Parts: sequence; C-alpha cells; structure tokens
Amino acid sequence: MSFKNSKEPQQIEDTVECVAALAQILKENDLGRIKVSTVDDIEIVIEAKQFAPPMGAMPPMGAMPPMGAVPAAPADKKPAETPEKGNYITSPIIGTFYSSPSPEKPSFVKVGDTVNAGDVVCIIESMKLMNEINCEFSGRVAEIYVNNGESVEFGQKLMRIE
Repeated sequence: MSFKNSKEPQQIEDTVECVAALAQILKENDLGRIKVSTVDDIEIVIEAKQFAPPMGAMPPMGAMPPMGAVPAAPADKKPAETPEKGNYITSPIIGTFYSSPSPEKPSFVKVGDTVNAGDVVCIIESMKLMNEINCEFSGRVAEIYVNNGESVEFGQKLMRIE
C-alpha cells in the first residue's frame, strides 16, 4: 500500500505514540478511518472528525448518531416508550450476518424458538472468517433485527431474547 507522503517505517513502542502516528497517517492521506488489530485482540480504530463519505454513499446500518444530535422531547409530549424486556445479543465484530450455516440449511434460530446459553444463533463473517455467535443466556427468541446477508457493526443489536 502506498501513501501520499510515505516515510520510512518508524518503530513505535508506546501506545500513545502509536495512536498519534495513526492519526497523522489518517490526516496526511485524507483517510476517513483507520483500523488496526493485533494478534493479542487489541483493536484501535481512529476516525476523522469531519469525514464526509463520498457522494451517494450510504451510512452503515446501525450507525450511531453523533452525541447531542437527538433533540430534546418537548415537555407536552409523553416520554419515549420503555425499552423492550429481555436480553440482547449484539455483534462482537463488524461483518456480514448469516442466519444459517449455509444457504441450503435452515436458520439456526427463528422468532419463537427456545435457546439455551451456549447455543449458536448466527454466524458473522469478517475478513473471510466465519465466527459463530453463541447465545449468552437461555430464553425465547423474541425478535431478530438483522436479515440474512446484511452488514453489521460492532455492538449492533442482532436479536432480543426473553
């Protein structure tokens, strides 16, 4: 990979220096985001503050709005509905959601199914690796928020278990 202002690689020993160096690379090369993962399961993601996606690009599904972007509710309106009961299975990684082990096979779970802690409920493909997602609790599948083949973000709700 080549960069506009590439220099000789520098050995960075301190995490703070590493983050600063990545931020500099982001700035020098007009990048919107840099993600670095290590074999020790350390992940660093740096995003440009004022990055605007190219024209016609859609924001990723489940993207969180910037903090403070939600206007306060007027005093005369009733408060928002209470959150739904149950536990949520969220995506531990960015990738593609698959509801079954292969296109010919049935889904791992569907709404109304009973699951036990440890059961595989879906697969998330990330970087050509298929990651089985296990349920952390027992209960009934109340909702599935993602369709087969959709992209998911880290922390995005996949399912609600009651």
